[in-house]
Amino acid sequence: MLKTILSISGKPGLFRLVSHGKNMLIVESLTDKKRVPAYAKDKVISLGDIAIYTNETEVPLHEVLTSVKNKENGAKITVPSNTNELRTYFAEVLPDFDRERVYPSDIKKLLTWYNILIGADITDFTPEEEPATEETTAETETNAEEKTE
Repeated sequence: MLKTILSISGKPGLFRLVSHGKNMLIVESLTDKKRVPAYAKDKVISLGDIAIYTNETEVPLHEVLTSVKNKENGAKITVPSNTNELRTYFAEVLPDFDRERVYPSDIKKLLTWYNILIGADITDFTPEEEPATEETTAETETNAEEKTE
């Protein structure tokens, strides 16, 4: 689901991808449902492509959002304004986040995005599985037959 949810620099909020045009995307705001174009010059990023740094690796955004949802029982949260409160809250959600590379502004943005998604009734953050092609399905069936013989 997060693959079609976009963040556009210079525009507040989050947007759902509606359509592709020539050299632009048609997007719809999740907050007010207005449709606007996003041009090639705009920096557009899919939430499905974002990950949060940890001390060991990177954690996909959908896992972090799911952790926030579980902590808050699916309800909106009050975003802390104090830097220490932000870091303390985020440590409860993702204990091993990299405190040097994840800034308080990043945490605040992530929590704001969470509230926008919950407000738009988007509560399933898990990525969609790619549909299996006929070739892949046939390969799987062949391998299963070989194992049973």
